[in-house]
Amino acid sequence: MSISKGDTLPAGKLFKLGEAGPAEVDTAELAQGKVAIFAVPGAFTPTCSNSHMPSFVKNADKFREKGVSRVVCITVNDPFVAGAWSKATGAADAGIEVLADADGSYTKALGLNIEGAGWVNGRSKRYAMLVDAGVVTELQVEEAAGACTISSGESLLDLV
Repeated sequence: MSISKGDTLPAGKLFKLGEAGPAEVDTAELAQGKVAIFAVPGAFTPTCSNSHMPSFVKNADKFREKGVSRVVCITVNDPFVAGAWSKATGAADAGIEVLADADGSYTKALGLNIEGAGWVNGRSKRYAMLVDAGVVTELQVEEAAGACTISSGESLLDLV
């Protein structure tokens, strides 16, 4: 069963690449204030790199103007890949935190995982959500992994 509007974010651990290497991030941090969270099936993949991330990079300041304190991207990749993708897409410069769900456990806890041949830890469905004090207030999940319409930065921004 997947998370839905009105649910509280589950507890879990993600990773962020820092100057000293991978650092653990407790997902309880995502329950503080108003947070925009979006997830991609995989870093460096076409739709994720050419559409999804750019839609948030160009709107990051607009989210902040509307009271969103953090913009976070979750990807089922190791923290080194997530860190390199963050720099390559301009996410780091835009203040978007790219967090790695290295083993896919947090994505599974959300019920938004995709299993597939050749994916050791699976992947994430493409989604975007608004979270306020740990409660999901908006959730947009794409039906197809290659689609980026209802989960785009523009679409989520309209819901803030």
